[in-house]
Amino acid sequence: MRRLICCIWISLSVLLPSLLWAGGEKTSTLVVVADTRRVSSGILRYFADLYNTDPWMFAVWAVVLTAVYGAFLGVVMDFIMTRTGLDLKSRKLIEH
Repeated sequence: MRRLICCIWISLSVLLPSLLWAGGEKTSTLVVVADTRRVSSGILRYFADLYNTDPWMFAVWAVVLTAVYGAFLGVVMDFIMTRTGLDLKSRKLIEH
């Protein structure tokens, strides 16, 4: 009996959501664009236009800038750690 109730519960939890989906006519494809009407800065305008016209190149720029920003933060944090006396370059690992 318990197994039957479990099977019914699993079947309802899988099938019921598909029966409750809202019906209606298909909509057109949604187009997402950046609003460039109020962008005045040159570099921000460039990236907004790039986002609107060439998503692949925008993704390449995003990856490159993320890597450059990560490298910059790494160098800055290494400098700060060295200035505070924590030398991470010559650290010896001691295993217990």
